[in-house]
Amino acid sequence: MKKGIVFSDGGARGNPGPAAIGVLVCNSKGGVLREHKERIGETTNNVAEYRAVLKGLELAHELGFEEVSYFVDSELVARQLSGRYRVKSDHLKELFLQAKEREKPFRKVVYQQVPREHEKIKWADRLVNRALDFLAPN
Repeated sequence: MKKGIVFSDGGARGNPGPAAIGVLVCNSKGGVLREHKERIGETTNNVAEYRAVLKGLELAHELGFEEVSYFVDSELVARQLSGRYRVKSDHLKELFLQAKEREKPFRKVVYQQVPREHEKIKWADRLVNRALDFLAPN
C-alpha cells in the first residue's frame, strides 16, 4: 500500500489580504517528492489553509497514494477535518465539503495539527511567502 505524508500551509497578508499556499508531498519516510506554491488571490488565513489542503490532497492523489498522513499548523482546520470541531462558518463549509470529496479516492486520510516550528511546516510557510513575494505588485 502506497502511503504518503503531506504538509501544507496557507497564509494571507492582512487577513483578508493577498494570500498563497505552500504544499510539500513526501514519501512515507518524509522524503520530499513534490513541492507547490501558488498565489490564490485575496482571502483570509483560514480559507488559504483549506485551499492548501485541497491542493495537497490533489497532489497526493496524482502520486497514487492510498493513505495520507496530513499535517497542518492550523488547529481549526485539523480539528474540523478530523471531525472534532463543527464547521460553523458558511464560507468554510464549502471548502470543508470539497476536502471531504477529495478524500474519497484514498483508503485513509488522517489530519494532525503540528506546531509552526515543525521543519516541514516552516518549509511550506517559506513557499507561501515566496509565492507572495515573487508575485507582489511592484
